[in-house]
Amino acid sequence: MTLPDVPVGTRVVVRYRIEGGFTDALGYLRSRDDAECTVETKRGLTTIRLADIVLAKTVPPPPAQRRPRGS
Repeated sequence: MTLPDVPVGTRVVVRYRIEGGFTDALGYLRSRDDAECTVETKRGLTTIRLADIVLAKTVPPPPAQRRPRGS
């Protein structure tokens, strides 16, 4: 799957190159153009150059939060 095929708003994981290796961004695809995309992660917005992406795929929604024990 390539990122240009994924609709904005979809939850994705993107592996991309950084200095010294690779890292992942897990979150919602918020924007995309011909040069870069933006993924909204728990830590905020991450802008990634499309040329640096080595893998991208859709992922299911996060699991529902569990109630604390004893509730």
